[in-house]
Amino acid sequence: MDSNPQTSAEQIDRVCIIGSGNWGSAISTLVGRNCERLPNCETEVKMWVFEETVTLEDGSQEKLTDVINQRHENVKYLPGIKLPENVIAVPDLKEACADATLLIFVLPHQFLPRLMPTIRASVHPSSRGVSLIKGLDFDADTKLPMLISETIAKAMGDDFQCGVLMGANVASEVAEGQMCESTLASNFGQPADEITRQIFDAPPSFRVQHVSDIAGAEVCGALKNVIALGAGFVDGLDLGGNTKAALLRVGLKEMAKFCHLFFEGVRDETFTESCGMADLITTCYGGRNRKCAEAFARQRRHQLKDMNENSQEDCSAIMNNEKTCESQWKTIEEELLNGQKLQGTLTAQEVHIILSSRGLLESFPLINKIYDISFKGQPVESIVEGVVMTPHQASHL
Repeated sequence: MDSNPQTSAEQIDRVCIIGSGNWGSAISTLVGRNCERLPNCETEVKMWVFEETVTLEDGSQEKLTDVINQRHENVKYLPGIKLPENVIAVPDLKEACADATLLIFVLPHQFLPRLMPTIRASVHPSSRGVSLIKGLDFDADTKLPMLISETIAKAMGDDFQCGVLMGANVASEVAEGQMCESTLASNFGQPADEITRQIFDAPPSFRVQHVSDIAGAEVCGALKNVIALGAGFVDGLDLGGNTKAALLRVGLKEMAKFCHLFFEGVRDETFTESCGMADLITTCYGGRNRKCAEAFARQRRHQLKDMNENSQEDCSAIMNNEKTCESQWKTIEEELLNGQKLQGTLTAQEVHIILSSRGLLESFPLINKIYDISFKGQPVESIVEGVVMTPHQASHL
């Protein structure tokens, strides 16, 4: 048997899911069932769980891993959904990753640096990875965006390759078996690309297409969260479908422009895959970023109304304070997301640094306006000023 899972059709894959939040638990329902039936996979799927204590219905407290393994349900992050019995929650990262040939990364990317050394030391020497993380890394020295998949690959070393799975995939709907699509972007080569696709593919409810454009798929997955903040502002203003449609159109064009500007080999076809336009649509009508941004918008409007008795100068000084904005986002995250993390605001800050350092803010009026509202205290009503026509360029959408 060839020991390299990237070149051998006979290799038996041992799958490890790194992360067990809402999306990690949802994807485990598909991966677990597929690994149980596919002949080229070990039946058992280990899922690394950051251990925490949860309070059950009767008031008792138990470790989350114990609850998952006994009830086959993530009662905190995906309640009401049964997980396959072959998905085993493991609190020890080294044990979870031991000899794994396929790593599925699905956790907030800010936690990766401290985890990667343990993962690298534990996995199969010819392992590969798929990132479901929707965000961007940022090089503080060069002020350039970095793909999280590339960051993972560099941290793993030894020619490790990492693809991405991105798409219009609201976790709860995936877990409930509602029909949706997703895009696997990878360059493992055959047969590994197809073997990997099959581990996620679960027709007719979860249909996975394969593309080779990792950068395009991954950057779309990050930037759509920024555009979703704008969609939430629109909803918080009680504006209608026409406004949101215009915002989505401009948002998609700015996403494409950013991809082509900073990454090579990006293909326009990627933006019409599930990872592009479809993911943007579903995120701007549902999902945590839109939800939190709507709450932010409504709170800001109420705060301004309540402060009418103060002078405009005093009001602006309070509302336009960046620390005030960040504190408000943090409070909303804690109140609405049940321990999950908001990615759109972090990505908006990083993208703003990238564009500002190159004098490109005026070329991305929507993304810039979303940042200004989110962190400079500009009126939420000004979101419509970011939905503007930009000159057509033949190099991208």
